[in-house]
Order: sequence, then structure tokens, then C-alpha cells
Amino acid sequence: MLGLKATMTIIDNSGALIAECVNVLKSKSTGTGMASVGDEIVVVIQKARPIPATASGSANALKVRRGDVRRALVVRTKKESKRPDGRIIRFDDNAAVLLNNKKELLSSRINGVVSADLRMKGWGKIASLAPKVI
Repeated sequence: MLGLKATMTIIDNSGALIAECVNVLKSKSTGTGMASVGDEIVVVIQKARPIPATASGSANALKVRRGDVRRALVVRTKKESKRPDGRIIRFDDNAAVLLNNKKELLSSRINGVVSADLRMKGWGKIASLAPKVI
């Protein structure tokens, strides 16, 4: 469950490292202002990788800067969630991936574990790009 001012790590290669939630856009599971795995949120980038001066025009330049407001998809939460078969899943941290305005992945790679609940909530492409799905 992520609410306002919740911080999370960004686990894609867009250049962002840490983001802070400022709004929950789509919360099918809770119905309140809290986001769980598979929900869309609006984030502000708090920490990003430095942009090198030589890569200003290259195709693989970093896509975000500190202070940017972006949409993101929650892929892991510290709060435990119950699966339909009775198992309870909890992760060590909160994590998200950045989305563009068309609800597509902003980057080309995901660098961490994601929850299997993404596939059940219609985010199968993001689950397929992840190295491990739990």
C-alpha cells in the first residue's frame, strides 16, 4: 500500500533512481487513495543518474531528470498481499517502473524482481521483461 509521499526505487533503465508518490491514479484493488501492485501513480523523481555532457544527442541518453513529474506503475510493495491460492507475498522494498503517456514502458529494460500479480492485472508486457517474476 503506497500513499502520498511514499518513496520507492525505480527499477528500469530510464535514469531515475528514487521517486516519491504524489497521486494515485488507478486503484482497482483498494478503492481508496492507496496503491498496491499493478496500480498507476504519479511520481516526482527525487534522485536520478547524472547526465553526461557527451551523450546529449545520443539515442541512449537518460530520459529523466531530478524534479520531473512522471507516471509510474507499482511492481513491488513492502505491504503483504494475499494471493487467491492463500499464499502471502511481501517484498523488501517498494519499487516502480516509469510509464509514458500511452501507458507503455518508458525504458527498455527492467532490473529487478516484479510481482506475478502484474500479469493478472493486465500488465503482461512488463512482467515478461522482468528477469524474475515472483
